[in-house]
Amino acid sequence: MTVLRGLGVTLPVDEGLSAGQYLDLARLAEDAGCTDVLVGEVAGPEVFAMLGMIAASTSRIRLGSGIVGVYPRTAVLTAMGFTTLASLAPGRVLAGLGASSPIIVEQWHGLGFDAPRARLEEYVAALRTVFRGERTDLDGPHVRSHGFRAGLAPVDVPILVAAMNPRMLRLAGAIADVAFLTWTPPDEYGPKIALVREGARAAGRDPDEVGIAASFWAYAGDRVDEARERLRRFVLQYAMVPTHRPSFRASFAGLDEAADAWAGGDRKAALHLVDDDAVAAMCALGSGDDVARRVAAMRAAGVDLPIALTPGAVPGDPEGPAATIERMAAGTKEHA
Repeated sequence: MTVLRGLGVTLPVDEGLSAGQYLDLARLAEDAGCTDVLVGEVAGPEVFAMLGMIAASTSRIRLGSGIVGVYPRTAVLTAMGFTTLASLAPGRVLAGLGASSPIIVEQWHGLGFDAPRARLEEYVAALRTVFRGERTDLDGPHVRSHGFRAGLAPVDVPILVAAMNPRMLRLAGAIADVAFLTWTPPDEYGPKIALVREGARAAGRDPDEVGIAASFWAYAGDRVDEARERLRRFVLQYAMVPTHRPSFRASFAGLDEAADAWAGGDRKAALHLVDDDAVAAMCALGSGDDVARRVAAMRAAGVDLPIALTPGAVPGDPEGPAATIERMAAGTKEHA
């Protein structure tokens, strides 16, 4: 059974920091007592290069992708990346996978965003084949590979599947070791976790064998007012992604009106509609104790591994993420 418990950090990879600064944050997370550090892949560092640096520079913390998309790389190439990491840091590597978004896949990478659930299911099956050290014989509509076998020893790498909508949540329950939830206020975890369990039962699995991880925006630095305004922009930015929008509906009262303003090119009007309640629902903002209380609420709702995404008050601010990591970890220990 793979149920990962602890307290994680997702590095704020769109901050404009250097690879060395991200590495410093990862080492700080380990020193502060965090159990996991994840690296996303958007337009900042390339995920496997960054994870390799972290693996070589830490000794205890688990490390993984949060997430790596299933479109830009073949499943075999992705499996090679995780197998390489696991050969260096056995027992410490997590493979976080997801469909990403049409903007990243279609506009940035020039690929088709077709059948994300089916592709993800085939992709996970391919990774498990390679991780076991078996020769591939895969001829699916989306993932095809024949005759490949990893030249490194078999590895034990838990697979996290990022999920937001009901069908993807059920799929995560059916195929993942850990369902990785995002953009969810604490009072919405219950229904989403129930869908993960439903998917596990439908696949003939013990639903308790599927762990639950969840990420949330967090800021516990010294520039709270600036951070709130920046997080307001983040809420709007992610809520405007069509594949992400349903996750914001219950907590963002002006969502439809904001979407209309966004589509019409009036970004200022759209931002004005993101009220403080919407920011508070999606973000833990304030002191280390404030963030620790969000962690406690998530755990009470059934989340095994809360993971804080730690942006700065402004782009290029390394002090905010560092303060958030240290203060969140300290506050969480006090509230344990």
